[in-house]
Amino acid sequence: MARRLELHDWNDLPSTEERGDGWAVALGNSIEVLEKLPPRSVDLVFADPPYHLSNGGTTCQSGRRVRVDKGDWDQSNGLLADHSFQLGWLQACRRVLKPSGTLWVSGTQHVIFSVGYAMQELGFHLLNTVTWFKPNAAPNLACRMFTHSTEILLWAAPMRTKPLAHRFNYREMKQRNGGKQMRDLWLVPTPGPREKLHGRHPTQKPLALLERVIAASSNPGDLVLDPFAGSGTTGVAAVMAGRRFLGVEMDPAYLDLAARRIRAVEAPPGAEARAG
Repeated sequence: MARRLELHDWNDLPSTEERGDGWAVALGNSIEVLEKLPPRSVDLVFADPPYHLSNGGTTCQSGRRVRVDKGDWDQSNGLLADHSFQLGWLQACRRVLKPSGTLWVSGTQHVIFSVGYAMQELGFHLLNTVTWFKPNAAPNLACRMFTHSTEILLWAAPMRTKPLAHRFNYREMKQRNGGKQMRDLWLVPTPGPREKLHGRHPTQKPLALLERVIAASSNPGDLVLDPFAGSGTTGVAAVMAGRRFLGVEMDPAYLDLAARRIRAVEAPPGAEARAG
């Protein structure tokens, strides 16, 4: 039976460094932290796992060619080891998801096919493949292929059920789309300077993207989990939407960045009562 994960349950998490009213960011390995959570206790998972691109290549940043060197966490360990990594964290997420919950995973061609295959191996039920189009994507300096301007978001339920048990706020998405069904092509610019006031992360996702994901597949008070919290965009969007949030981050500097961003949008104690 699915259960609600309360804030006091988070006291048992290892190395929980930062927390606020209804949110926490734990320092550590995502699989190890998720093992501390009760099964079927999470409503929504958004994951932006490493793309394994920091292997000596180059990219375009601010119009200049720079080396792709995001950190040791982004290095590839080979095809089989990388796929085993996907299986490990996906299995951990599947265990903690409620039957009504769903998982979103963002990735490029470098990782998303492995993620999708691992999902099928584990028994996830794929709901949609959303294409995120970046109108302000960086140019391709090599001029030997088309400019990379999209990422894929896989949306899946933890299992196939009849009838379908997953939460989807269809009417709200239709309303946001001018009264028409929302399609699986989303035009969302990459993060601008205002979203990086507290610091930068090399794979930071735009707030508008996470706002849509959370609005589509969760309700106020639900628990949103991000096993690769990074700069904390998922947490910012969750707190702003009245959801609870638990993030996991293995880099103390990025954990601090995520916490500062979440605190910047966190309502002060008693604000809701005063507003009423």
